[in-house]
Amino acid sequence: MSLHRVARFADVPEDRGLEVKIGECKIVLLRTAGQLRAFQGECPHAGAPLADGALCHGRLICPWHKAAFRIEDGALCEPPALDSLKRYPLELRGEEVWVDDQPLPDPHTPPADDSRTFVIVGSGAAGTACAAALREKGFGGRIVLIDREPDAGYDRTVLSKFVLAGEMPPDETPALRDDDFYRAQHINRVAGEVVALDVESRTVHLKDGRTLNYSAAVLATGATPNVLELPGANLAQVFVLRTKAQAEQIINAAKPDQRAVIIGDSFIALECASALRQFGLDVTVIARHAVPFVAQFGEAVGKAIRALHEENGVKFITEHEATEIIGDGKVEAVLLDNGLRLSADLVLAGIGVHPATEAFTSLPREKDQSLRVDEGMRVTEGLWAIGDIATFPLNGQPQRIEHWRLAQQHARIAAANMLGGEEHYLDVPYFWTWHFGRNYDYLGHAKHWDEVEFLGAPEQLPFIGLFSRNGIVVAAVACEKERAMAMLAERMKQPLSIAEAWKLISD
Repeated sequence: MSLHRVARFADVPEDRGLEVKIGECKIVLLRTAGQLRAFQGECPHAGAPLADGALCHGRLICPWHKAAFRIEDGALCEPPALDSLKRYPLELRGEEVWVDDQPLPDPHTPPADDSRTFVIVGSGAAGTACAAALREKGFGGRIVLIDREPDAGYDRTVLSKFVLAGEMPPDETPALRDDDFYRAQHINRVAGEVVALDVESRTVHLKDGRTLNYSAAVLATGATPNVLELPGANLAQVFVLRTKAQAEQIINAAKPDQRAVIIGDSFIALECASALRQFGLDVTVIARHAVPFVAQFGEAVGKAIRALHEENGVKFITEHEATEIIGDGKVEAVLLDNGLRLSADLVLAGIGVHPATEAFTSLPREKDQSLRVDEGMRVTEGLWAIGDIATFPLNGQPQRIEHWRLAQQHARIAAANMLGGEEHYLDVPYFWTWHFGRNYDYLGHAKHWDEVEFLGAPEQLPFIGLFSRNGIVVAAVACEKERAMAMLAERMKQPLSIAEAWKLISD
């Protein structure tokens, strides 16, 4: 062991981490109940500085994307991280803190042999997280991960934020897990498309004729973008964005100074508007709403985000709809219902998605084609559904929520229950959206509120807004208030009055 003096005990605050360095190794020191611990200083998900996170209820919450780790040992509690924190040996010599720059060995024991086969259909955020969680929780049987895309699961969130902006080449889109992980964990990846499921015989049927039997299965096929149903929508320069291949097609077709028309004002639509504008295109958005994101963020934040887009040159059309895409072999213009002709070199549709459940017609489906699951994410005996395709109970009401982190939370719940657990969703939904270099965090899933209060103003950063109903916080939105939102991500799991919330994040 090679210990290095890194701090004095008094330097480490009781309520937050302290980052120290040993050479290039970043380490965060945590002090709780008079005890010190040392963990890796950056979140294993995206490298956020964990010293800027929040300590709450025995957990360290990442400031960027709200992954949560147990303070006692660094164990992963909540995604989007898929790994626990590395822990470093620490000694207290009088008032001096000494830390080794070599982490302690992984405490996990190898899984026991198991004759079962678990099949996961879909290797996106939910499917990959489920496979990782099964091994983390000790499953020693066979895991088969089936996906129609050739690549292993990757971070789709960067496509609309950074790839279309030209800041990240499509082939550098981060993998959720590298090939070494799949080999080391004996996870069998199968490229193929599932076309049918037989619940009685516990069999999945692939398009190429192969069949796979399972002891338990998880359906994690995600969502499919809605396509435009307009004349001319089949032209080559009309796009949707969901996959890395689609992002590559868009960025290969896009050239600075070209004209892009985006139909729709969804989160994906406006993130693409931001990205393509930053890439140098002239961007016009044909929006359904005069103010975007009102249902989620409220009017004040929605107006601020629209103003941010307009300040950066994005144009909005809000009182008319597209009726036709005009072009002879390639896109030339978009025709509106008032006869206006918008010149265009490419068109991108961001008009929502639908659950990718076409292969599961043998199962009862909701009106939106999603699969209803119980509190444990179970569809029926031996079968679970997670992520965008799952309608699940949230606060007693059936909900389907298209959030990246929530899909991974579903995955961890399903994995635990496949192994005999009785876990269900007790967390707070969270997502983030990126526009012209500004990251907006959102906590909760509030359809109604009777009051909204702000610290700061949405048009002048930083700010945080709390939405309450009957005096209880039901949602929060913020920009550049990472630590406060990390604290709320944990505290909002129980009823939190608006007065308590303000006190909590102002301390």
